[in-house]
Amino acid sequence: MSPTLDQIREHFSGPGLALSVTPTEHAAKGYHLDVSVAPAGIVPAAQALYALGFGLDAITGVDWIAQNEMEVVYDYFHPASPLRIVVRSRAPRDNPEFPTLSDVFPGARWHERETHDFFGIRFAGHPNLIPLLLPEDADYHPLRKEGAP
Repeated sequence: MSPTLDQIREHFSGPGLALSVTPTEHAAKGYHLDVSVAPAGIVPAAQALYALGFGLDAITGVDWIAQNEMEVVYDYFHPASPLRIVVRSRAPRDNPEFPTLSDVFPGARWHERETHDFFGIRFAGHPNLIPLLLPEDADYHPLRKEGAP
């Protein structure tokens, strides 16, 4: 049985889990619910979505240089319904570290390695955070916006 948006929102209504939960128009955004969490809320959010039958579709980063923050965006899908959920979290640019989701979604390891390669975002607890696409001796992260905002 597929969860409803109200059931999903209830999972994020607990104290301290979500900073914000915003319904969106799928036709305009490509997802139904936009959830912002603190870095410590990433794993509990993933566990809640896993319990509701969601799968992890993608992980990527965003460099908000003007705000001096790095963001990680997690895209979730439900295989038995058209529901799509986005969970996002931000950390300071000078210490972009988030917990790994590899214990909840083992496939996250690949996405986290790619995000680390391109943005320099670290995933605490990742079992093998080595370069995936860049050369092993690369000392740069090509999708970071270095320089003036």
